[in-house]
Amino acid sequence: MTLPDASAIAQTIQLSVTPVFLLVATGSLLNVIAGRLARVVDRSRSLMARWPETEGQEHDRIVAELRIADRRMWIINNSILSAVACGIVVCLLVALLFTQAFTGINLGVAASWAFGVAMLLLLISLILFLIEVRLAIRAIQVPMELLEHEQLSWKQRLGGH
Repeated sequence: MTLPDASAIAQTIQLSVTPVFLLVATGSLLNVIAGRLARVVDRSRSLMARWPETEGQEHDRIVAELRIADRRMWIINNSILSAVACGIVVCLLVALLFTQAFTGINLGVAASWAFGVAMLLLLISLILFLIEVRLAIRAIQVPMELLEHEQLSWKQRLGGH
């Protein structure tokens, strides 16, 4: 087995740059999604603490919000799963590129498949992220008493004047 020369190694590193950018983007996406998960978990804990103290409409509202939070956590977890799987496949892709460079075995087809799978996993993660954001926006309910004072100015509402 002969080792590749420096130019072949440099070319392999250059080929690996694009997948590494994809890996960085996936990591950034994971950071955002994990932050959303933390906020949903915190909100759920707050609602669960209030749950035994409520009755009637307030209790029903808390139960409904807990159901939405549970659904959001499921969606976020699956989005995280897809993004992490994407990152793993991207790492595999980089390993394939270096294996090809060092062994001379043609792994182009495997690398192409790995890139396609990584993109599909990233697409799934982004779609789930979009679904979760849309669900969160629909879950926000502004109390009607806040909307009935349209004739008041903002200054009056905030200052109580």
